[in-house]
Amino acid sequence: MTLRARYARDRFAEAMFVLATLVVIVPLFFIIFHVVVNGFSALNYEFFTEELGSPSRAMQGRPAGLVHSIVGTVIIDLVALGMAVPFGISTGIMMSEFQEHPLAPVARLMTSTLNGMPAVLMGLLAYALVVKNTGGFSALAGSVALAFVMIPIIARTTESVLRVTPWSLREAGLALGLPRWRVTTALVIPAARAGVVTGILIAFARAAGEAAPLLLTSLGNNFLSFDMTRPMDTLPQRIYSLAISPYRQWHSMGWGAAIILLLFVMITFYVGRVVINRMEKQFRG
Repeated sequence: MTLRARYARDRFAEAMFVLATLVVIVPLFFIIFHVVVNGFSALNYEFFTEELGSPSRAMQGRPAGLVHSIVGTVIIDLVALGMAVPFGISTGIMMSEFQEHPLAPVARLMTSTLNGMPAVLMGLLAYALVVKNTGGFSALAGSVALAFVMIPIIARTTESVLRVTPWSLREAGLALGLPRWRVTTALVIPAARAGVVTGILIAFARAAGEAAPLLLTSLGNNFLSFDMTRPMDTLPQRIYSLAISPYRQWHSMGWGAAIILLLFVMITFYVGRVVINRMEKQFRG
């Protein structure tokens, strides 16, 4: 092959990479632009300070907002993250560091199955475990449902990151006489913490946009609530409710809620990236 032919093939491959990237980026920017154009007019002071209230409130033209949905999203998602992280990381460690254990292949099979399941089935599972046994819908049930969504993602990401961690770290720790669990927690996990945090962020972003599990568990609420044992509202399920409502004002608020949800996910990834960069600098230092 001549040098000119190699350059031509290289330019062709680069053009294909650019085209594939544009296929991903252009629809994403179109969606963001469409959401912002339709929902920006709904973002005002009342949007962040007022509750939605009863339907009669919209008919009377009184100011309404989604402060209860924003607060509920933060509460339910953070509680779900607190539930999912210990189980997800522990399962990932089992699958990567203790592959000879009888539970390792079972855990790998179950996490792969859960990753492929629709999120609504996670909601049904939380409904059967929490809602039916507690006698009512609650924010706690919603957090359990979202935790089920996060756990397999965190577990598989943790497993993948730990598998590519150099085995020399493990060998060095074992050569010093450290027990296996100590090698994992003191050497392997710190070396792979940037990847683990990335997996946690991906799981959190995936769960933050789920509405179906919450419709079966936390149900929703038109008023601000901090009680985890009572129904609580979130942005994803509120977007669905506003989209099918008969009030034009509520449709605009639904687009505004979509903007807030997008910002919520983007800020989460930005903060996570800053944290990851600092972790990498500390580890290298």
